[in-house]
Amino acid sequence: MVTTKEILEKYGRKIEESLNTPASQNNFSQDYLQFKAGMSPQITRYERWAKTLGSIISIKVSEKDKVKIQQYLSDANVDVSPSQALTLAAISMLLVFFLSLFTVVAIYLINGTVQLLLGFLGLITSVFVFYYAYTMPHRLANYWRLQASSQMVPAILYIVVYMKHTSNLERAIEFASGHFEGPLALDFKKIFYDVEIGKFHTIKQSLDNYLGKWNVYAPEFVESFHLIESSLFEASEIRRVQVLEKALQVILDGVYEKMLKYSREIRSPLTNIYMLGIILPTLGLALLPLASTLLQGLLQWQHIFVIFNIIIPFFVFYMVSEILFKRPGGYGESSILELNPSYAQYKSKKPWMKAFVIAIPFILIGIIPFLFQVNIFTSALGLKSDYKLGELGIPFPFMEESYIFDFKKVGSSTLGPFGIFGILLSLFIPLGIAIFFISAYKEKTSVLIQAREKTKILEEEFTNSLFQLGNRIADGNPAEIAFAKVSDSTRGQMTQNFFALVNTNIQQGGFSLEEAIFDKKRGAITFYPSALIATSMKILVESVKKGLQIAARSLMSISDYVKNIQKINQRLRDLLAEVISDMKSNMTFLAPLLAGIVVGLSSMITLILNKLQGFQETLSPEGAEVASGFGSLQSITKIFDLSSMIPPYFIQVVIGIYIIEIIFILTSALVTVNNGKDPLKEKYDTARNLRTGILLYLTTALASILALSLLAAIALGGLA
Repeated sequence: MVTTKEILEKYGRKIEESLNTPASQNNFSQDYLQFKAGMSPQITRYERWAKTLGSIISIKVSEKDKVKIQQYLSDANVDVSPSQALTLAAISMLLVFFLSLFTVVAIYLINGTVQLLLGFLGLITSVFVFYYAYTMPHRLANYWRLQASSQMVPAILYIVVYMKHTSNLERAIEFASGHFEGPLALDFKKIFYDVEIGKFHTIKQSLDNYLGKWNVYAPEFVESFHLIESSLFEASEIRRVQVLEKALQVILDGVYEKMLKYSREIRSPLTNIYMLGIILPTLGLALLPLASTLLQGLLQWQHIFVIFNIIIPFFVFYMVSEILFKRPGGYGESSILELNPSYAQYKSKKPWMKAFVIAIPFILIGIIPFLFQVNIFTSALGLKSDYKLGELGIPFPFMEESYIFDFKKVGSSTLGPFGIFGILLSLFIPLGIAIFFISAYKEKTSVLIQAREKTKILEEEFTNSLFQLGNRIADGNPAEIAFAKVSDSTRGQMTQNFFALVNTNIQQGGFSLEEAIFDKKRGAITFYPSALIATSMKILVESVKKGLQIAARSLMSISDYVKNIQKINQRLRDLLAEVISDMKSNMTFLAPLLAGIVVGLSSMITLILNKLQGFQETLSPEGAEVASGFGSLQSITKIFDLSSMIPPYFIQVVIGIYIIEIIFILTSALVTVNNGKDPLKEKYDTARNLRTGILLYLTTALASILALSLLAAIALGGLA
């Protein structure tokens, strides 16, 4: 006798088959965990460090901070406790502090000098490191939000299109999570994952909980989802479709208004960043040669390295981060790097090794002045530790007796180099560092960025071709025949090959429509890796099962909505064009130009003081007293003692590294403002901006060093 349970199971299976619901085949718990592990390497590294170092000791977190930090960690899908996050920040601070203390003690044991300023700068750096590590959960949450929010409009689009032919919200979210990209897809999987692990009883509860975290950052996204939910209760089919279309329009309008407001608000902060983070520090560097002499050696090159290459870049990075935190969601590059077929090249370490081999000769050229001070090196090659310009036959007016490196002996210490050739050789150090990153980033991104640009062109054409395909299907042609007709009508376009390949697979390969498109070996989508094309074709395959008219409406809806999205994206780029242009010109033109001139001024000041000191040493005390009309030459050289001045060699190296750091920081900001979080574009643009900025800086520095030094030599020639 058949039991009631068996009857329910039998007809339950039939209902499930009729609805074509693959719920029993999906394991969202496993999918979520696997997808999370490969989706966010930056977050995975933070989890590893926090769990390793954060478990050494347990630091109690106040209840207020615990709630705030836990919210950030949950938003970023980071499996770390607030206590572990705080412990990681504290240990990082202590490591930097004790490393600075160890350095100060080591310097004292080596040469007997107490580097109090270096210790103080180390203390400040350790505080900055603590702040950076402490705010990492907030930064990761923002990183995740930027990536996820850039995919909101396409996500709403695909859910709306799917629900037009199948009014089932759960299946629409399941469809998006299975065929969409990136963090938002991971969030959609987590909606099901939280139900499977028992955190919520229904998908509706899990969805409402998830939408709650977007109430502040993207209210238009939440409102669109609520409209989609309300469409389930509409009795009229026409009214249901209108509500779904309204949901998409709401998020489009909301994103546009927020980006319009954001483009106006960031102008003033970006100007402040340029003035406080670039102009003022660079001008301050121009005064360092004289300031270091007035301070009688209290300020050394190690100090300016910490100030200008660690503290100030961190300050600029902090100011930029504050601006990016306020960036609204819903707009940006939605392509996910990990899904690109050439992603292995991007992750490969070979470009770093090749770049190192290319860059290391430039670094070695830059440290030649110090290599010449090593007796083993010079004696083996039969060279002297230094040469005069006249000995080398270099025609530099009034400078024949000047040394090319010009190291000064003060007691047991050797100071320098102060010579003009030492400064010129120092230019190879920032050049080598820049070449290292330019070469590595270019090799990593060149293929991927070209593939992305081709895909964008293909998607622009595909939007119109998709409309044609929908029209052919609406005329009553089966989808298999419609592909052949669209292939004939799109000759000469990139999309023609896609439709022709699908038609060939059907006609000659005997494939079904789904196999012709999605077969792993010969499917057309394998040769056209585009999220838009893949999702559109998946919707086509699903909607054809409901009828040709439903399939036609779905395709034409995608075409119309994608056109609207492209128009809005273009308008937003126009709004941001002025801000982005200003940032780029400041980063790649004004800052390198100003920094190069500062290097020339530094070398000129050094040459003047060096020349005056040489004159003072050749004169008698009485002659030195009357050698100057505005004061004794002896008193001038005593006030501005060359031996206590920071060598321009180190000033140039610090400025060069500072320019490289600023280009990195501002390029990241520029890409994030324009496209959202996009690592591929960020590295590609960094390589381009580094090439432009560093070449301008080095050219300007070279010209200003030679011109201003020659001018100073001619001006001082009359004193000889």
